[in-house]
Amino acid sequence: MTTPRQQTVASAFEISGVGLHTGAAVRMRCLPAAVGTGVVFRRTDLSGSQEIPAHVAHVVATDRGTTLGLGDARVHTVEHLLAAVSANHVDNLLVDLDAGEPPALDGSAEAFHVLIQQVGVHEQDGPAKMLAPDSAFSFAAGGSSFVVAPAGSLQVSTTIEFDHPLIGRQYASFPINPDSFGREIAPARTFCPIDEVHVIRERGLAQGGTTENAVVLDADGLAFGATLRFPDEFVRHKTLDLVGDLALVGGRLSAHVVAERPGHHANVALARELIARAEKQALARPILSIQQILQYLPHRYPFLLVDRVVEYEEGKRIVGLKNVTINEPFFVGHFPGHPIMPGVLIIEAMAQVGGLLMMDTIENPEEQIVYFMSLDHVKWRRPVIPGDQIRFELEVLQIRGKTCRMRGVGTVDGQVVAEAEMMARVVDR
Repeated sequence: MTTPRQQTVASAFEISGVGLHTGAAVRMRCLPAAVGTGVVFRRTDLSGSQEIPAHVAHVVATDRGTTLGLGDARVHTVEHLLAAVSANHVDNLLVDLDAGEPPALDGSAEAFHVLIQQVGVHEQDGPAKMLAPDSAFSFAAGGSSFVVAPAGSLQVSTTIEFDHPLIGRQYASFPINPDSFGREIAPARTFCPIDEVHVIRERGLAQGGTTENAVVLDADGLAFGATLRFPDEFVRHKTLDLVGDLALVGGRLSAHVVAERPGHHANVALARELIARAEKQALARPILSIQQILQYLPHRYPFLLVDRVVEYEEGKRIVGLKNVTINEPFFVGHFPGHPIMPGVLIIEAMAQVGGLLMMDTIENPEEQIVYFMSLDHVKWRRPVIPGDQIRFELEVLQIRGKTCRMRGVGTVDGQVVAEAEMMARVVDR
């Protein structure tokens, strides 16, 4: 149940430059943000403009870059900054811009990565939101295709193919973490064939593009005397773009993403697919199965009274289920002929769910255990009989160290059957 903690930058940093597509001079300031904020862009040059969350729900364009928008406000080419933010596991960040696009700088994410490394990250009191697919799947959009497989962390394997002597077919695979990103991916620059530059500019794009912020290709090689930072810099930059676009899922992605000819439109479509699958997965599968519950609770038959945990927010709330069957041993002697679940066992089941809420405070499960210290305001509202499923929802009222005060409510078919406030503490066995 332990998950990584949310992080923000340890202090603010600032950088200025010119936007790649808008050509506008811009000053960008990145500031620490509170738990649960996410990455949010703010146009300080627009009076009354709304904050724009870095989420696929706010993608408004994917032409030669990813653009976010809300109301009349737009922020273009967010992927390079978001790649550095994501690779450094920064969950919460405020990005203030006095124009409509982060600075292009040298066309890579290296400067953003270096600045985050310089100020450092600060761990916060809240679990990071994780997206982890539970099974492999394939996905295609346009001319791009992807395979996504479960993994303990994010890894990206990318293949590109261009009809150019310097590129051809290139493949690269990297784990996405601060070290590998900074060393292998962040320095890779955006690139463009020279014969496309005029066409792109006629469409209002690349207004700030120069040989200082893009690698330009002529028919035979590199134009304007440019040199490559890596022999396969092109596939590395496509990997950078993909990491930035996948940051729009709104959490940390744990998966191996295998991409064939990725592009911004397809990358964003994949991000939407990942979110949709995560939502279905959350509904279909318990957070904790009975096998996992046995690892956390010391109780065994006939006193283990929790079957599944279906919702969990560390330090906040938990929802667990108890399926009541006629085979329960207590029905033999409790109101024979008129089976009713004992009220004290309803509260015991509620307490066991509450004990799971505290598992993240246990440092050594072999040596520590949760004991309940008090019960208050206990009420039973209606009988529980065979065939019922009790849904226990417990929320934290107060946590001090290893002591937690919580409130629980048990319901059957939406009707309250019991409620109580209780206090528990983690103690040594």
